[in-house]
Amino acid sequence: MAALIHIDKLTRTYGDRCVLDGISFDLQPGEVLGFLGTNGAGKSTTMQIICGTLAPSSGEVTINGANLQNDPVTAKSHIGYLPETPPLYSEMRVDEYLAFCARLRKITPNKIPQAITQVKQRCGLESVGKRLIANLSKGYKQRVGIAQAIIHNPRVIILDEPTSGLDPNQIQEIRNLIKSLASQCGILISTHILSEVQSICTRVLILHQGDIVYRGAITPDDQHTLLVTLDGGSNCDYLSELAGVCLVEQVNKQQFRIQLSDTTIAADIAHAIITHGDRLHELRADHSSLEQTFSRLTLEDRNQ
Repeated sequence: MAALIHIDKLTRTYGDRCVLDGISFDLQPGEVLGFLGTNGAGKSTTMQIICGTLAPSSGEVTINGANLQNDPVTAKSHIGYLPETPPLYSEMRVDEYLAFCARLRKITPNKIPQAITQVKQRCGLESVGKRLIANLSKGYKQRVGIAQAIIHNPRVIILDEPTSGLDPNQIQEIRNLIKSLASQCGILISTHILSEVQSICTRVLILHQGDIVYRGAITPDDQHTLLVTLDGGSNCDYLSELAGVCLVEQVNKQQFRIQLSDTTIAADIAHAIITHGDRLHELRADHSSLEQTFSRLTLEDRNQ
């Protein structure tokens, strides 16, 4: 299956300062990819390059098979983008604004009414088409922002802090909307909210000091990631060879974080460890593995 976004050795420098250091990654159809990192990690720079508003120093970006450098018009036509502050015109009515966005996206005039109807249905905007954008709630403004990003049915949707400033009910509504959109495209989300990533993303990238320091799947069940504590003197190399174990990460001398396959349960791992003859002190679900991984990778100096 061809990637919707293919990033190959992307680099961006400002004078002597390297903001992106040769990063590479893909976005697959049907995937919701979380893009994490501290302020200054290079997330915004990466997203600006993907959207074609900033040129890379080196490397290639391919959007749905179109090379962004060689064929920017085609590549950009496949992208829908919602920045952190939605690009709304508060003096316009919702229908007027969406018609304006449709024209910008070169939708033929006779198809614009249908495009507006469809995007309002997808984003839950049927009841506010005649209202001024200035009079909408924050949640509805965010929905209008998403609507302008997807009115041309792009294959790639890029969202920057899509639930920023929303109340809990609005957050859940936007999350449900994003999940529904993912069935027809690929979505890249940049956010600082780790619970957001765990709730709606299928995979995560962590960017630190211009480099990707972590790539991992988001499992829908916390039981698929375990914290296992063994005897300190144990030789634990065998853990990665156990049936159903996808990844082993050492937390400290005695504790290990183990990622399981979808068909493996905690009891299987406990039985395998005991059968091996090791002493199992603790085995529990890791409910905050993403938070711990993020903190460990972004707070430590990787050059030490």
